[in-house]
Amino acid sequence: MVISPLIWAEGTVSAEKPAQSEYTVGIDDVLEISILQPEKLITTVAVAPDGSISFPYIGNVQVEGMTLSQIQNEIQAKLAEGYMKYPVVSVFLRESRSRKFFVYGEVVRPGSYLIKEKVTVLKAISMAGGFTKFGSSSRVKVLRPKKDGPGYETIKVNIRAVMDGDSEADIILQPEDIVVVSEGIF
Repeated sequence: MVISPLIWAEGTVSAEKPAQSEYTVGIDDVLEISILQPEKLITTVAVAPDGSISFPYIGNVQVEGMTLSQIQNEIQAKLAEGYMKYPVVSVFLRESRSRKFFVYGEVVRPGSYLIKEKVTVLKAISMAGGFTKFGSSSRVKVLRPKKDGPGYETIKVNIRAVMDGDSEADIILQPEDIVVVSEGIF
């Protein structure tokens, strides 16, 4: 039995794609959309506050909550409805701006920050300028939106343990997480 390297390579490529293809687009995300055939057109668009993008030939397309492959199929179908015979469309995430977390309380620069890569609680506090003179490393928590309804799950984080080398104590933040640094008790 002979196994073609092309079959193996094809399996490898598809195994690496789910992270990008499973991403759901949100408001303010920036997409690069290319039409490769029959005409070459490459455009960069930001998702509007109403969750749509505007695209040549077809106008507004609602994309919020869709995966990149769903957007690709939607644009391709709309173009094929009368504008182009066999359009070849690709959609890439140029910049994620909808994946935010928040840092509040006793940090130098409280506010919202973008998740561009894995962000842990310690890194989030660092991005926010670190603790103020009143901030307590033993009074840090993450408020994580509940998946099954309104409200938050509270996760206490021991930053002292993290700084002492316990990397498991430093949790990875998810979109919409809120890091709260409380004032120390004196």
